[in-house]
Amino acid sequence: MVFPLSYFFFFSTLLLGMLLAVSSSSWFGVWVGLELNLMSFIPLIANKMNPYFSEAALKYFLVQALASTLIVMSSALLLLFSTLSYYLILMALLMKLGAAPFHFWFPQIMEGLAWLQTIILMTIQKLAPMFLISYLMINSNLTSIVIFSSVLTALAGALGGLNMMKLRKIMAFSSINHMSWMLIAVSISDTIWLTYFSFYTLISISVVLLFQSAHLFSLHDITNLNLSNPLFMLTLPLSLLSLGGLPPFSGFLPKWMMIQMMLTKGLIVPLLFLLLSSLITLYFYLRLVTPFVLMTTPTLSFNMKTSTHVLHSPLLPFIFMFNLLGLMTPLPLIILTI
Repeated sequence: MVFPLSYFFFFSTLLLGMLLAVSSSSWFGVWVGLELNLMSFIPLIANKMNPYFSEAALKYFLVQALASTLIVMSSALLLLFSTLSYYLILMALLMKLGAAPFHFWFPQIMEGLAWLQTIILMTIQKLAPMFLISYLMINSNLTSIVIFSSVLTALAGALGGLNMMKLRKIMAFSSINHMSWMLIAVSISDTIWLTYFSFYTLISISVVLLFQSAHLFSLHDITNLNLSNPLFMLTLPLSLLSLGGLPPFSGFLPKWMMIQMMLTKGLIVPLLFLLLSSLITLYFYLRLVTPFVLMTTPTLSFNMKTSTHVLHSPLLPFIFMFNLLGLMTPLPLIILTI
């Protein structure tokens, strides 16, 4: 896929805005960086004369503009009402993340994006708000709000994706569910949440690239998949199970670290909700994996007998090896978690 030169310009300013927001010494500078990030992402969304892209861009702009308004208003009132201002800033950052109870906009915007745009929304656009929330973890009340929001986010991400048939909405609710683990990690340690975010980013990108390469957009597309590449038929289900955090795949390693840290910190009740929500998310991941099992069964492989489309991708071996990282190198990662 060939991108115009303007896309690279807007993508570079998007990264510049994120770095400016993270490294700023004042909340007004944070607002400037977030606005630069927002105004750079809008052209990347509305890149074609398509009503779905335009609608997604408008929704994203309205939600992010509301959150930015709260940030700049709170930064102006910081000297007069410091405690209230920090609460409003935290609420605005949770809104920018798409964390509960401000998660309703995230699946709708994901549905209106192309696959490559969803990668930016699920990964890069979450970095600056996560860093800024980690700066606020100096007050026990703010930490308690973040933990409570993470529990709501876990339940919203798990229950919201149960009846979804569109793959982009399923990935959106999956991202919301993973956000709950990262919010808990922010309240514990910066190293832990950066490790979790790195694993989540790599696995999500691998799943989205596989969907993009096979032109999959719904569960119906998976059931009618007409491919004859056995490596792809094995890599995509393993990537989905790894994204769900099923042991012994790579996606389980950051959750294993989080379980140990939460037990150490005594966060038993939030851990119970997070594990329960992870079991629910595994249901709709297994629902996506089931067609692959049926297509590789000799008595039921009606699609494989007439398959004419052969998918060749140089990324398949690397994605396959990465998602089996937990099988190949468990000992060094076990030592790191102790």
